[in-house]
Amino acid sequence: MHDISTAERRRRLQTRQLLTPAGRKPDVAEVADAIVALHATDPATVYLSAWARMSAPTVEKIGKAMYDGKRLIRIMGMRRTMFVVAGELAPVVQASSSLGVAATQRRKLVADLQRAGIDDADRFLGSVSTSTLQALRRRGRASAIDLVQDEPRLGTVLDLAPDKSYAAPQKITSRLLTILALEGAIVRGRPLGGWTANRNEWWPAEAWLPNGLGALDVQDARIELVRRWLETFGPAPLTDLVWWTGWTLGQVRTALEGVVTVEVQLDGAVGVALMNDLDPTAEPEPAAALLPALDPAPMGWLQRDFFLGDHRPKLFDRTGNIGPTVSGRAGWSAAGHSAQTVRSGPLCWRTSARPAPQPWRPGPPNLPTGWGHSASPPGSGRHWSEN
Repeated sequence: MHDISTAERRRRLQTRQLLTPAGRKPDVAEVADAIVALHATDPATVYLSAWARMSAPTVEKIGKAMYDGKRLIRIMGMRRTMFVVAGELAPVVQASSSLGVAATQRRKLVADLQRAGIDDADRFLGSVSTSTLQALRRRGRASAIDLVQDEPRLGTVLDLAPDKSYAAPQKITSRLLTILALEGAIVRGRPLGGWTANRNEWWPAEAWLPNGLGALDVQDARIELVRRWLETFGPAPLTDLVWWTGWTLGQVRTALEGVVTVEVQLDGAVGVALMNDLDPTAEPEPAAALLPALDPAPMGWLQRDFFLGDHRPKLFDRTGNIGPTVSGRAGWSAAGHSAQTVRSGPLCWRTSARPAPQPWRPGPPNLPTGWGHSASPPGSGRHWSEN
């Protein structure tokens, strides 16, 4: 069995996650394609993760590629999590991951409508879905408020616990629009506000992509997503792939049957790698990168000891989410610590096979002029912010 060392995995992390100056791309779509997906639960993460990996980034350039060029799509996919992916990969994510979530969420909404006293809830929801989509196509693009004006039933209120003190009546608007997006009928457009805003306009899928999100075979889509993940994050234990996709172990094993892989030794553990991806990686150059909360580099694996060591509790919260961090050739630390901390502070862990030469100074992080070090604990929702 081929052996792949921890040092080799660390080198791959730095180079394949585009965390060195040599790896930076000119365009956000190229960044997203190279690392599979940009985490997008917090809209700012998309911009800051891309910024750390681009050669000449600006907020305007990133936004233009996403919303004017329509080269990327914000989509709920793996682990029922929001990502931004290149348009070419969006049909793969939608078929492999989003459709399964859509079926579950539609069943739950039908059940809640029934509990709220809506007669023939399944038919009601189907009718509202159809008329909402028709309204969106007439407008071309619209906010949720616009769509409720066109289809008032989209604003139906559910009061599922009217006799409870904690009752919180909610409209079905957000839930149904999310389901329609998961099903591939509509997509999220430009934020309604600044680049950190959470609300967005909606577009018909076919108006965003020439052929919409298509109708890929689910199994073919899973095979392709597994292959792409292994190209960027492999080799890794099977549990990492199960966690990242959010699929069952059986679904992952079935998808792997369609990919040419080989088992490898990972410092005592068994992992999986692409058969044609066993060559060693060259030592990356010294560099530092400022990464936002939930950056895809540290969020790519469940088993993180190979790059965290025993420092995980200092960087991740109890739900498994990481806060803002500084990554470098010889270490990684929580945001707000000095550049020296990257090398020698209490939160650092090694990301390179060999010690950095002394004295070591990291290459300049890809930080825009005037931006500050907004330190915050993991999971706090804060990020590198503008002064």
